[in-house]
Amino acid sequence: MNKQELISAVAEETGLARNDASRAIESMLDTIGTELKRGNEVRLVGFGSFSVSRRKASIGRNPRTGEPMSIQATSQPKFRPGKGLKDLVS
Repeated sequence: MNKQELISAVAEETGLARNDASRAIESMLDTIGTELKRGNEVRLVGFGSFSVSRRKASIGRNPRTGEPMSIQATSQPKFRPGKGLKDLVS
């Protein structure tokens, strides 16, 4: 399922106009992204938690030449499914 199919499904399930469902989903995704960017965690009870995982800078090796190279520190979004979601798909 892609985003457009999700919007259609939400509109049909809730009885909202497709445009309203689209704005609601876009707003939810934007809000989650904004909170993660601020370093906050977003918990949706029964569904899961979105958080940011920080990786330290390190030294790696170029696979072609074997030369050492520095790898910058990064922040990666992370999702942990909740019990309700795990039980639903099991």
